[in-house]
Amino acid sequence: MTVSFNSIGYIIKEGFKSIFKQKKMSGASVAIMVATMFMFGVFYVLSENINYVMEQVETQQGMRVVISDEATEDEITKLKTDIQRIDGVNTVEFYSKEDAMASLKQRLGDKQSVLEGLDEENFLPASYFVTLTDLDRNEEIQEQILKLSGVEKISSDNNTIAKLSKIARGIRTGTLVILIILVVISIAIIAYTIKLTVYARRKEIEIMKYVGATNSFVRGPFIVEGIVIGIISALISVAIMAVVYNSVLNGIMASSVIKSLVITFRTFEEMILRILLVYLVVGIGIGILGSSISMKKYLDA
Repeated sequence: MTVSFNSIGYIIKEGFKSIFKQKKMSGASVAIMVATMFMFGVFYVLSENINYVMEQVETQQGMRVVISDEATEDEITKLKTDIQRIDGVNTVEFYSKEDAMASLKQRLGDKQSVLEGLDEENFLPASYFVTLTDLDRNEEIQEQILKLSGVEKISSDNNTIAKLSKIARGIRTGTLVILIILVVISIAIIAYTIKLTVYARRKEIEIMKYVGATNSFVRGPFIVEGIVIGIISALISVAIMAVVYNSVLNGIMASSVIKSLVITFRTFEEMILRILLVYLVVGIGIGILGSSISMKKYLDA
């Protein structure tokens, strides 16, 4: 057991010593990893915000459930409860006949004089505006609502909803593919960088192998080195991403176009734990994989 602890202590110590002994190569590894992880982070936060905005757009899309004029107050109240019980329904908001008339007048603007005299005999129906948690289930939920008592008809732009749903799926798939490609590229770049470090120390590896060191023992310090470089790179990348993201977000939110839209973006504080976790996993993972791949040639020899 003592030997085991001594071995672990030696591996960790040698891993840290290696970083300082090979300052230029270690610095190059950190710089390249920070650059690749920053690019990965850019697409990650872009993906997070695209999905976040699409979720907002999706929840703003919905259907207007027109209530029958013959429905009583109790039936109208019960209808809301029945709609809310349907799986996939997000929100249910009531619009009275008066609300509908006020909304129509607002849309008509200067031409609302055409409605004079209609306030006393309001021809507009009361309704519920229903939003969904998943636009893909739009038609299915409509069919369920139409079966409920007190429903006269449903008004919904199914074509727009179908297009939005398709766009959302395409964006999510595309960003996922890009993130996977970036991870693969990052592993390849870091593996090549670490390979240069391993090549510079090939004689040291040969000597260790010659005196009977196991592959695990030889590989240990390089794995530790890769992990430490990965952690350092992750912390630096998070710091850079925080500064850049907040600067860009402040500029975007100051835009008059964005202010006119009813959408928001994720703050860095909301994402920092996920970003840090992703960076640590990616950094440590790439460091371990890069070291293992780079040493394979010398350990198999």
